[in-house]
Amino acid sequence: MRNSYVYILSSQTNSTLYIGVTSDIYRRMNEHNDKVVDGFTKKYKVNKLVYVEEYGSIKEAIAREKQLKGWRREKKEALINSMNPEWKDLLRE
Repeated sequence: MRNSYVYILSSQTNSTLYIGVTSDIYRRMNEHNDKVVDGFTKKYKVNKLVYVEEYGSIKEAIAREKQLKGWRREKKEALINSMNPEWKDLLRE
């Protein structure tokens, strides 16, 4: 069974957040950075990985993604701050 990931991206100014789920975090981040998929992250230039959680199944990851998407921005920011208080790009660290 492959691991799955829930991740939060931000814009360079941290003004916009995006929550996603994937089974291959490196491939997915390359897609975001290369802007190969039209949509929210391409339109709003959201490609800085600021938070990630790993799960044993895609089902668990999707459930967590839905939970996070239902949170208010303040709660999402507190979650990011708990792991990455400087909001560094985790892919480049």
